[in-house]
Amino acid sequence: MTRFKLHTIETAPEASRAMLEASRKELGFVPNQYVGLADSPVALKAYLTLSDLFAKSSFSPIEQQVVALAVSVENECEFCVSAHSTIVRGKVKVPGPIIDALRTGTKLPDAKLDALATFVRSVIRTHGWVNESSVKTFIDAGYNRAQLLDVILGVSMKTLSNYTNNILATPLNKEFEGERWTRVTKAA
Repeated sequence: MTRFKLHTIETAPEASRAMLEASRKELGFVPNQYVGLADSPVALKAYLTLSDLFAKSSFSPIEQQVVALAVSVENECEFCVSAHSTIVRGKVKVPGPIIDALRTGTKLPDAKLDALATFVRSVIRTHGWVNESSVKTFIDAGYNRAQLLDVILGVSMKTLSNYTNNILATPLNKEFEGERWTRVTKAA
């Protein structure tokens, strides 16, 4: 059950309407996360801007989704794990065993992508205080300093959406139902 009434494009604050309309035009629907963020036009704009910037990062589309899913699982965001699982199976075409491992927080069958997911999890679990060993493993897997910073960008973007969805109890769009994910732990 949602904690807050979700807007439509018509009921959203004026400053959010164009962003919601652009989303509907691009995706064919408006993700409930966006209408949840619409109460704060600057928060919605921040998320969309960070998403745009992360899409231009040095990571491939598959690597971007590895970051998004790893962050969302760590932050136990049911909405985002479901949404990104839909994206990676449909649009990005990430192999099923990689998606399954990301959704369960287990070792990925691709060593380089596993190093990326492991590093992302380490960033979140340590609140950015990753040890030298974690950085070395990430670099030794073939990543570089710029990509280390791109991880921070991805973590920032997804944390904004994960926390929003967790607090608002954002209901899942029907478009994401086929990949519904439920967190294992319960909030305190």
